[in-house]
Amino acid sequence: MWQHRSWQGRFLPHPLPADERLHAYAGWCSAVEGNTTFYATPARETVQSWARQTDPDFRFVLKLPRVVTHDRRLTGGDEELRSFLAAIEPLGPRTHALWIQLPGSFGPGDVPTLDRFLRGLPTTHRYAVEVRHPAFFTDPATVAALEATLGTVGAEWVPFDTTAFFRTPPTSDAEREAWTRKPRTPLRTRALTDRPVVRYLGRDDPTRTVEGWQPWLPVVAGWLREGRSPTFFLHTPDNADAPELARRFHDQVRALVPELAPLPEPEPVGPSTLF
Repeated sequence: MWQHRSWQGRFLPHPLPADERLHAYAGWCSAVEGNTTFYATPARETVQSWARQTDPDFRFVLKLPRVVTHDRRLTGGDEELRSFLAAIEPLGPRTHALWIQLPGSFGPGDVPTLDRFLRGLPTTHRYAVEVRHPAFFTDPATVAALEATLGTVGAEWVPFDTTAFFRTPPTSDAEREAWTRKPRTPLRTRALTDRPVVRYLGRDDPTRTVEGWQPWLPVVAGWLREGRSPTFFLHTPDNADAPELARRFHDQVRALVPELAPLPEPEPVGPSTLF
């Protein structure tokens, strides 16, 4: 996402035409999760606008359509997948990875299906897989089987870290909603490729969000020192402060790895004046 009602006039200029909002967001962060592609494949013209609004090194991690991953469960969605791949073609190198989020019911017995699906994908893209079935985090044999499957095509395993969020009961409406919807997955910090992708869910209280991401700082710094290029996505239940918090996380990592390039400077949000 690159637009949120609470960001308007605070992080992003307001009013702002729809075809300029991604450009404004790209002044705050250098990557974005393409969650909307899960629900509908965008028109090619829309994707062309995304490309126009971002630099070639901006990172899109786009979620595969729901019909492919959840409805068809990686079997028989060839036409929908082809349409999706054709639609996102204008992004070119901006497509950092295609994100295959699987339902919680997709378990150890489905790994052969995932293997066949991954082997059939075009090698022009990188892939990142998010699983939610508990066995993928608790059973060593299942973990090994999934890692081997991902390794055959150089796909990454996307951890969704909700440990800080579920540490204490919710205190806001947004947190209570997330409490019932988000998966309770154990912390995983192992990267399989040179492009780790992490999803982190904090709390609506920024202080607690910052406290919760502390274990990730040495992990991400270590990846950078190893020559990897990680992408870290930060969420809170209401996402009200997400752009600012993302930059704060980047600054804390940069304090450990000074050679890490700074994020771009956001454009001014307030109205221009003559003085």
